[in-house]
Amino acid sequence: MADPAASPQSNLPARLDRLPWSRFHWLVVGALGITWILDGLEVTVAGSVAGALRDSPVLAFSAADVGFANSMYLAGAVLGALFFGWLTDRWGRKRLFSITLGLYLLATAGTAFTWDLPSFALMRFLTGAGIGGEYSAINSAIQELIPARRRGWTDLVINGSFWVGAAMASGVSILLLDPNLFAPDHGWRLAFFGGAIIGAVILFLRRFIPESPRWLAIHGRQEEAEAVVDEIEARVVAAGHDLPPVPPMEARVQPRRATPLGEVFTALLRTYPKRTVYGLSLMIAQAFFYNAIFFTYAMMLTDFYGVPTADVGWYILPFAAGNVLGPLLLGRQFDTIGRRQMIVFTYGASAVLLTLTGLAFRAEMLDATTQTICWSVTFFFASAAASAAYLTVAESFPLEVRALAIAIFYAAGTGLGGVAAPWLFGILIESGSRDQVLLGYLLGAGLMAAAALLAAFIGLSSERKPLEEVAKPLSWE
Repeated sequence: MADPAASPQSNLPARLDRLPWSRFHWLVVGALGITWILDGLEVTVAGSVAGALRDSPVLAFSAADVGFANSMYLAGAVLGALFFGWLTDRWGRKRLFSITLGLYLLATAGTAFTWDLPSFALMRFLTGAGIGGEYSAINSAIQELIPARRRGWTDLVINGSFWVGAAMASGVSILLLDPNLFAPDHGWRLAFFGGAIIGAVILFLRRFIPESPRWLAIHGRQEEAEAVVDEIEARVVAAGHDLPPVPPMEARVQPRRATPLGEVFTALLRTYPKRTVYGLSLMIAQAFFYNAIFFTYAMMLTDFYGVPTADVGWYILPFAAGNVLGPLLLGRQFDTIGRRQMIVFTYGASAVLLTLTGLAFRAEMLDATTQTICWSVTFFFASAAASAAYLTVAESFPLEVRALAIAIFYAAGTGLGGVAAPWLFGILIESGSRDQVLLGYLLGAGLMAAAALLAAFIGLSSERKPLEEVAKPLSWE
């Protein structure tokens, strides 16, 4: 029998889940969600400047070189997610915010000063490592601070904010890639350096985000956890909200300093094997789908439709709008209609629409404008689907292994489905063959369709449920 003195009771999850929506929750959304804006900025800049990197008198990249550099960014994200995800479960969510963001700031600024393919690829690798580490820490914190009834919509909207960064980058690229304003080798450098400036602002905002009380409690820091929740409740009351009664949810917590890797893999492979297969299928499908199309959209526009490099940004704006609107308008249905039903719908719709887009492209029925419209409609659904993959993985496993689980799934999904995608599509586009590009489209659509089918059979119904009900913490007795 456990020593009662070493096993304090905790109703912290119930207190957090019963809170009305307040300015504190908007602060969490803003200060943490901006990570995806940064990622969108980075990825879109990389896509928008593809032509500029090829035209640069210093770099003079080929399409394959651009694809390789983009794949290095994704490889860095994979390894960064694994390493920093492991640290997040040990050191806490808040401490890793500064470490991963600091790495991002240094590396993206360093990209602006690169002089050849190896130096450029290295800086992209390190930038990706910082962003990959952010995914684990931030998704964990969002899950653990947001009330259960709003968790789905909030998570989807935050993940969808990637496309706010994409829109920002596309607008900036229109100016920075204009040869009348900046020399061919200067505009793309300024674009990358701008990401570091935005990241510096985030460091200030994150000072006001507390450590996850759930994480503090299971690491034996019960008094700190209580103090954090007390402060959050005080903020909510000060904003004019009434606190509803705390629902009956109380458990004994056996504090632990860290969770051995053996327990992590036991949870993934023995306790929740179906969830592991399910999460992998969602992550791999959306990673290939997104990275294949998005990292190479600029080359599609320039090589097949003759769009000038400086004008590519105009075409990404409506594409980004579709991606922002998808999670924003469909997100609430993930909390009301249900997770499984909406995942089947969004993944299936994405597969059908990309197939139709690929067939129309092969038949030469599209121009640059109609191609962009097709992408925008397709990714209205695909954006919600991709965000739902992160939501599903983050809420499906126990708190003690959440950050590392997110990292493992992100790494596996991006590594298996994403790292090779930009390189593969770069080769297909460089071939000049519409038939070969169509094959890439069909591969992406097939992966999304397979994930939708799997969701129909083993998908989870975790909407509006406390995290502890979806997956019981390992430290609860």
